[in-house]
Amino acid sequence: MDAQNVAQLQAFVQLCRAKPEVLHDPQLGFLRDWMESLGASIPPAPTSATPGSTQEGPTPTASASKPTPPPEPEPESSEEEESEESDLDIDMEGVIERDTDPPPDMGDESIEVTEDMMDQSNDKRAEAQAAMNEGEKDKAITLWTEAIRLNPLSAPLFARRASCFLRMNKPNAAIHDCDRAVALNPDSAAGYKWRGKAHKLLGHWEEAARDLATAQKIDYDDDTYLLLKEVQPKAQRIQEHRRKKERRHEEKELKARKKRVRKAKEAQERAKREQEERERQGPSTGSGFGGGFPGGFPGGFPGMGGFPGAGGAAGGMPGGMPGGMPGGMPGGMPGGMPGGMPGMPDINKIMSDPEIMAAFQDPEVLAAFQDVSQHPENLAKYQSNPKIANLIAKMSTKFGGGPGGPPGGPPMGDPPAEPPVDDGLD
Repeated sequence: MDAQNVAQLQAFVQLCRAKPEVLHDPQLGFLRDWMESLGASIPPAPTSATPGSTQEGPTPTASASKPTPPPEPEPESSEEEESEESDLDIDMEGVIERDTDPPPDMGDESIEVTEDMMDQSNDKRAEAQAAMNEGEKDKAITLWTEAIRLNPLSAPLFARRASCFLRMNKPNAAIHDCDRAVALNPDSAAGYKWRGKAHKLLGHWEEAARDLATAQKIDYDDDTYLLLKEVQPKAQRIQEHRRKKERRHEEKELKARKKRVRKAKEAQERAKREQEERERQGPSTGSGFGGGFPGGFPGGFPGMGGFPGAGGAAGGMPGGMPGGMPGGMPGGMPGGMPGGMPGMPDINKIMSDPEIMAAFQDPEVLAAFQDVSQHPENLAKYQSNPKIANLIAKMSTKFGGGPGGPPGGPPMGDPPAEPPVDDGLD
């Protein structure tokens, strides 16, 4: 594509940016289809004006019937990216396509160059220069290559061939030669100059400015100065754009990091409050009994003094808690604890025991104790349930006794033994 076509394409792009509605021209349907296939977002076509109305603004009816929706996050991000790209709108006039020819012959660096080879190389160099002056570029390239094969350690030979490649609009090949020239002689002003000019042809503004500035430091040249003056402002704009983009990226990362930290702190505080609430309500809500059993045990715990196998709390609790313990032994047995006697275990402490609290989370256990609390005579039917028996044994130890404790109350349901009758036969 020649420079004129590139200029026309650039002008069309500028027109599309200024008036995107031109993309909806029926003749440009192929362009819209291609852009959309690449993922581009085409702005909606403007609504056609009604007769008698102007394009200065929509009619009140139209604006009322179709209110402008609030912008979504994604379109805003897209607009921001487009804004950043528009800030980097650089004039690309004079930029050409990258040449794709194979790299030029660089010669064999491992050979030993003799004086005779150097003389022959100089002869080829003179012929190549003459051919280039006469406009025979291909012939000049061939002669430069022959000279390089005879003396592959000469930086000026690579620099001169690079200048010939530039005349042929082959900046990529010129960069290859300049790289070798600079590697052989880091102070090769010609190598930096021609490489800077090659980068300029490819639109590599930063690389061009850097090479041309280096060439000027080594050996000032008016032609190099003019080239540097042309590319340096573009390179500076690119650098400023990059710094601005990096700052925005850093600000975005910082904002996201602060947001993550804030959310983490909120989650920790929320978890802490929940834990404190559970700990505060644990003894009462954990057992679910408000300091006692659901439904309440009339007078106390049924049958605690005589559940089979549970033993007794220091002889059982016949007589039980104040008011009597239904199912217990009336009046108590010898060694029993009279009802309401000081030293009775704290029921809240007993019910806050983790194992007891966990046991009452079992619906089966809870239902059984509620049943017994209302119908103490039903305790016998739960004697074979190991969960109920184990819980009663656990609770009995809290009252001071334990499984197999000292007798003091017979198993619940058994009548108290009658004293022997003295028949007077002795």
